[in-house]
Amino acid sequence: MLKVELAGRRKRGRWMDAVKKDIQRVKNKAPAEVQITAEQLLREAKERELELLPPPPKQKITDQEELNDYKLRKRKSFEDNIRKNRTVISNWIKYAQWEESLKEIQRARSIYERALDVDHRNVTLWLKYAEIEMKSRQVNHARNIWDRAITILPRVNQFWYKYTYMEEMLGNIAGCRQVFERWMEWEPEEQAWHSYINFELRYKEVEKARTIYERFVIVHPEVKNWIKYARFEEKHGYIAHGRKVYERAVEFFGEEHVDENLFVAFARFEETQKEFERVRVIYKYALDRIPKHQAQELFKNYTMFEKKFGDRRGIEDVIVSKRRFQYEEEVKANPHNYDAWFDYLRLVESDADADTVRDVYERAIANIPPIQEKRHWRRYIYLWINYGLYEELEVKDPERTRQVYQACLELIPHKKFTFAKIWLLFAQFEIRQKNLQAARKIMGTAIGKCPKNKLLKGYIELELQLREFDRCRKLYEKYLEFTPENCTTWIKFAELETILGDIERARAIFELAIGQPRLDMPEVLWKSYIDFEIEQEEFENTRNLYKRLLQRTQHVKVWISYAKFELSVDGPDRLQKCRQIYEEANRSMRNCEEKEERLMLLESWRDFEKEFGTDSTRERVRKLLPEKVKKRRKLTAEDGSDAGWEEYYDYIFPEDAANQPNLKLLAMAKMWKKQQVITEDDETLPENGPPAAEETTKQSVEAAASPENRLTTASSRETAAETEQEKTYDDRDDDNDSSSSESEEEEKGGERKESRSSEEDKE
Repeated sequence: MLKVELAGRRKRGRWMDAVKKDIQRVKNKAPAEVQITAEQLLREAKERELELLPPPPKQKITDQEELNDYKLRKRKSFEDNIRKNRTVISNWIKYAQWEESLKEIQRARSIYERALDVDHRNVTLWLKYAEIEMKSRQVNHARNIWDRAITILPRVNQFWYKYTYMEEMLGNIAGCRQVFERWMEWEPEEQAWHSYINFELRYKEVEKARTIYERFVIVHPEVKNWIKYARFEEKHGYIAHGRKVYERAVEFFGEEHVDENLFVAFARFEETQKEFERVRVIYKYALDRIPKHQAQELFKNYTMFEKKFGDRRGIEDVIVSKRRFQYEEEVKANPHNYDAWFDYLRLVESDADADTVRDVYERAIANIPPIQEKRHWRRYIYLWINYGLYEELEVKDPERTRQVYQACLELIPHKKFTFAKIWLLFAQFEIRQKNLQAARKIMGTAIGKCPKNKLLKGYIELELQLREFDRCRKLYEKYLEFTPENCTTWIKFAELETILGDIERARAIFELAIGQPRLDMPEVLWKSYIDFEIEQEEFENTRNLYKRLLQRTQHVKVWISYAKFELSVDGPDRLQKCRQIYEEANRSMRNCEEKEERLMLLESWRDFEKEFGTDSTRERVRKLLPEKVKKRRKLTAEDGSDAGWEEYYDYIFPEDAANQPNLKLLAMAKMWKKQQVITEDDETLPENGPPAAEETTKQSVEAAASPENRLTTASSRETAAETEQEKTYDDRDDDNDSSSSESEEEEKGGERKESRSSEEDKE
């Protein structure tokens, strides 16, 4: 064998020398064209079996002397290895297993004992030692070894498992139970207790198993162990014992360490026993004591139970309870989330007693906004409003409702802001309680502390409903002292006097109102005054009002309203008066900068003449209508840069056109161009027709180009070049039929626009 090993070494040495020589010969270190991977090298090595050595030859021992010699050599080798390193336990185990293979049990036992002197805490050593004794059927020796092992290393569960298994296999039930008892004194892990319990159950010792469970749940007081204990009792038919176990578990954990799994198991146990009322009580008890975020499984099982065995009311109770817990979590996370409080209150109002609802309301209103700004208080105030309405309408407790409103008003910082709704609701509540004096006192306090438009309006409406008109007058007077610029208040005051039949007083109020230096809506006030005089059929007063109003403003709507008023007054000269107003308005608005307003006036005048006028008056108004001109203007950005061009429409009235000769010149040029287009299209015209028109147009152009008009034409061209104007003239420049009606003008507008655009393109 030694020769074979030496021959192998020489062979490997020669192979390595050859490889080194090949490496030395290689001078070209460039990568080869065909790359060899490490995987390929390993595969080739496996195929050639370069790393494998041939097994040593088998030895056959034929006589006792050769055997003794072999044993001596092997023992010497093992002893040498042990002597080199005594702490390597594998050498001891190999030595002992070799002696065992030779049936030298005594020697093997001696080796294990020597090894235990070296390392008595080695688990493998004890296991191998006991295994040898059990294989050789030395039961007492094995017991001795297991006793020593569990005494020295009692926390190694493997020793206990092996020991109890051996005793049970030998049929020594009492000895096995004794070992288990010794083990349980050390309070091992849960699996050890279960092994002991299963051992007793294998031999039908239920009472002993119950005793073990009693000790087990004390040593390991987890919920799952109590549940296992109760299921053990239920499995063996001891229902009363099982229920008692669950009840003891609930008492054991108390309210501080409750677990939803315990109550779920308890409820399912009762459900299997058809005790549905007990199940319902268990679920409700648990839901009242377990935190909401830990009761999801409990809610789920409770809902399933009610769906299977409960009625509609029970299912609704479950859903309400679940939602209540959700709202509780929301308001705990953010107490100032008033929307969550509203939802919570709506829920408890629909399904709770008055004391519970009051408790939730008190908790909600205790969360006062931290900042004294009205926008933060708007949602909060509605909690108080709902609280007061609930006490009044649902509970029907007037005294408590009064206390709620008073507490709310004491809480609001009235010097910074107030809520008129609270004052008004409190006053209306007192009126419903037939306590008019208290209601007036409340409103008087409100106006004294924090006068507001809404408060004054509400107080006035309150007195109006009570038909206390003298009080209304006084309140209106205070209101107008507070806000004299409020036109609506003046109008309402005048309307009140009108309803009461005091026309002179109403007129005096209107006069006072229009005499105020500052008003928020003067146009509404004047209109109301004018309508008041018209209703009273005081037409002369109405005319005077219009004239006074026109002295203050020249607004086009005032003129139109004045004209329509004259038209509405019956009389022989009403058309003449209306026409005079239109003429006067047109004269006064000639210098008006807003051309659209003047156009609006003329269009209203035109409509009037269409209905009531003659041909001459219609023609006169038509000549006053302006021309619509499209222009372009330059736009400038905020930083002063050029922002492009913008198109817009402008209106040129006949009075303005008379002051601009260049417009007339352009109109004549346009007519000449139009005539040219007609001449080109119509080939059958007489020969003297088009030249005459062309000659007339040329004469007009030459007249316009005379020295007198040359300066004006040049200036007009410069103006046109600067503004880039594109002009579109009214249809009355082409023919006289365009003044027939607005509908015809609109129908022809598209065709005219197309012709104008083609003419401009040709230009």
